[in-house]
Amino acid sequence: MRYSVLTSCPVCSNALHVTKLHCSHCHTTIENEFKLSKIASLSPEQLQFVETFLICRGNIKEVEKELGISYPTVRGKLNDIVAALGYDTETPKKSERNEKKIVSMLENGEITPEEAIKLLKNE
Repeated sequence: MRYSVLTSCPVCSNALHVTKLHCSHCHTTIENEFKLSKIASLSPEQLQFVETFLICRGNIKEVEKELGISYPTVRGKLNDIVAALGYDTETPKKSERNEKKIVSMLENGEITPEEAIKLLKNE
C-alpha cells in the first residue's frame, strides 16, 4: 500500500524533510536531504482543486460548474492556494491603483518625492 507524502510532523506539526529514496525494483536506496516541490505542501483538498482547475484549463466558469461552487468561492480557493505556495495574493490591479494614488498625492503636493519613493518601494 502506498501513502501520500507527509509534509508536516504528526506530532509537532513542523515541516518534515525527505531523507531517503528507495527503488522497489532493484532495491537501491539513496539517503540525503531532498527538497519537495511547493505543490507537495498543499492539502489533499487543495490538490484536488488544482487538478480540477487544470482539467478545466483555468476556466473559472467551468470550475464553478464542475465543483458546484460560486465564482467568489473559486477565487477564494485560488487565493488560499497561492498563499499556501508562499506567493503574494495581491492582484496587480490593486498594486496599480496604489501606484496611481501615490502619484496623484505627489502631484497634489500631499506628499514629498521622498515619501512617494518610500511608499512605492513598500508595495
